[in-house]
Amino acid sequence: MRETTATARAAAGTAAATHGAETGTPAREDSSGARGLGPPFRAEHVGSLLRPPALAAARSRHQAGALSAAELREAEDRAIREAVRLQEDLGFQAVTDGEFRRGAWHLDFLYRIGGVSRGERPLTVRFQNATGNIEFASSGLEVTGRLRHEEPIFGADFAFLRSVARASAKITIPSPSMLHYRGGDSAIDRHVYPDLEAFWSDLERLYAGEIAALAALGCTYVQLDDTSLAYLNDPAQHEHVRRIGGDAATQHLAYIDLINGALAHRPAGMTVCVHLCRGNFRSSWAASGGYHQVAEALFGSLEVDGFFLEYDDERSGGFEPLRFVPRGKRVVLGLVTTKRGALERKDDLKRRIDAAARFIDLDQICLSPQCGFASTAEGNALSEAEQRAKLELVVETAREVWG
Repeated sequence: MRETTATARAAAGTAAATHGAETGTPAREDSSGARGLGPPFRAEHVGSLLRPPALAAARSRHQAGALSAAELREAEDRAIREAVRLQEDLGFQAVTDGEFRRGAWHLDFLYRIGGVSRGERPLTVRFQNATGNIEFASSGLEVTGRLRHEEPIFGADFAFLRSVARASAKITIPSPSMLHYRGGDSAIDRHVYPDLEAFWSDLERLYAGEIAALAALGCTYVQLDDTSLAYLNDPAQHEHVRRIGGDAATQHLAYIDLINGALAHRPAGMTVCVHLCRGNFRSSWAASGGYHQVAEALFGSLEVDGFFLEYDDERSGGFEPLRFVPRGKRVVLGLVTTKRGALERKDDLKRRIDAAARFIDLDQICLSPQCGFASTAEGNALSEAEQRAKLELVVETAREVWG
């Protein structure tokens, strides 16, 4: 397992002392007098949206061989234009493409990395909900060659989004840790990487290349989606970490170091946030637990501008870990659930924001749904009307709280 740098190893012991001190992120002032103008904005959403019926039908026809790849892309383009207009009409300052071109939030990216192959062993993740368990199954991920950034993986997707958006165009990509967390060391061909440190270095360079390519296309807002850092708070996940060759007590330090390496030379003017997720598949989840195990190192040493955090129910724990977030960084509280259609009460959201503000300054807080509405093409168990109502609620609440 990778050795972390001295900076990452020391972070857990020093992060508390940095609370209240400015980080290297330049301060920006918005109309409310807080760090702003740039993202993350007061009202945000995580990224994925329910697939419209016409798009779902087009994808089914394509999979059946009745629709060409070009025709499918035209259907995706139409759906993305409508999704962008919806977000802008509702008042969001940053918009996404709804992840409409993907079957799953992470696999469409990871499978396109040079040196990564679809493994013979299936990738199966068990999810749970109030009524029982379900499984997400896909081809596994195996590293069978040196990792290569052969072309901008989501470059064309971002370029189209930017061309149809008036608001800031946000691209969401899986965190680099996701390539390792699924299969661990055993999924890496040791003939290719007899020294695993070379694997970590190549993975850093690959992500740095993708970020540079996106920047060249005009991208200024990137969101890294990461389940590993949130999963590690769940004792039930510790056995998985042991199976993939890691130490559950320190695995988060290796991943923080990896992400920092990938972002070390990111272009000036680019905002990068990380979204921590405990699993989101058909209104089900894979992990539970607060942020206590990773909070000091995560908030104190991960070199991002903001954190999208799930806080929609008791599975997320309390707000106490937010005391480790340094000044100059924002936390996007995911208080509105995407797991069910029932609409939250605005007053309840405000009370929860007030509760969080006991541990972090109010001007560092933003609001969003807790996760995407459709991390996979199947989507969660709510309607498009319910999705719209939740997005409206986020924008309206943010306006009332921050102006």
